[in-house]
Amino acid sequence: MVKRVFLVGFMGSGKSTIGKYIANDMKWEFIDMDNYFEKKHNCTIKEYFAKYGEDQFRVAENEVVKELSTAENAVIATGGGAPCYYDNMDIMNSAGATIYINVEPEDLANRLSKAKSKRPLLADKSDEELLDYIKSKLGEREEHYRKAKMVVDGEHMPFSAYKTLIEMLPEE
Repeated sequence: MVKRVFLVGFMGSGKSTIGKYIANDMKWEFIDMDNYFEKKHNCTIKEYFAKYGEDQFRVAENEVVKELSTAENAVIATGGGAPCYYDNMDIMNSAGATIYINVEPEDLANRLSKAKSKRPLLADKSDEELLDYIKSKLGEREEHYRKAKMVVDGEHMPFSAYKTLIEMLPEE
């Protein structure tokens, strides 16, 4: 059986919620990549961005992907942009199972509109601007997300099915 699972997808797709469920179901550790990054760098991602810029953030994020690729018995919820930079998807695919939690833009907008205040990139957007932003960003990221070993319907797949899918994967 695989030793680690990487969940990829857009913000609001359910990576953390599903990841916690899978980890609990498999009796594995759950790692939120953004939280891991913030603990490692002793600041929020927003603060890191402000201090060093996006390019340096993506370099540091790539280092985190490499570190987490050796975690054992772990379900890792990646940051939404992580699969799209450097060789991050290749690293994750080589290190374990990758699952793209695919959610339609309209469903993402509905989920994210309720949490705009918690997400600085979305805070000032109207509902229409939010949907346009999601469609645009998803358009840029989709090709990277689709490199995952599995693509699942994040809106309709029951949480209990993830463990079965993971157990069906060949050993690393």
